[in-house]
Amino acid sequence: MIIGITGTLGAGKGTIVRYLQEHGFRHLSVRAYLAEEITARGLEVNRDTLTAVGNELRAANSPAYIAEQLFEKARLTGKDTIIESIRSVGEVEALRKQKDFYLFAVDCDIRTRYDRIVQRRSETDRVDFQTFKANEEREMHSDDPSKQNLSHCIVLADYCFDNSGDLDSLNKQIEVVLEEIRNAD
Repeated sequence: MIIGITGTLGAGKGTIVRYLQEHGFRHLSVRAYLAEEITARGLEVNRDTLTAVGNELRAANSPAYIAEQLFEKARLTGKDTIIESIRSVGEVEALRKQKDFYLFAVDCDIRTRYDRIVQRRSETDRVDFQTFKANEEREMHSDDPSKQNLSHCIVLADYCFDNSGDLDSLNKQIEVVLEEIRNAD
């Protein structure tokens, strides 16, 4: 089983990843893939370079290029795998053609998400609230299948999780969905 994860900034994609890893899933990260490329180019890894290099790779190769690269790595292992973070419609469309692929989306209100990113303190999260909102808006909509379109990816998800509550609540939602998927097979 391959699970792609999409969602708004700071909504809890990483939290879902950790839960799935605890249940035997392997994790592949679009961010890590891009960070390797950015570092190889001698650039600083930040939200702007992640976005620019991701868009460049998709435009030069195919709208699904990064996700396809990670999917191939997942397929070769033969293990249940998570691909985090699906951000373009082209990625979703390509992965949909694969057997046993499911797309999960996660969201909650913007103030909660901002508070969470401030607490996690990653290199791309050191921004004020206005910059956070602007970053998200830049990634929410695009008619170009090579660029980020989080809003449409969320609409395309097989399962959507509300991460407005506590960790237990989110974990229970994931547990119910995994059971449903496994019982359908």
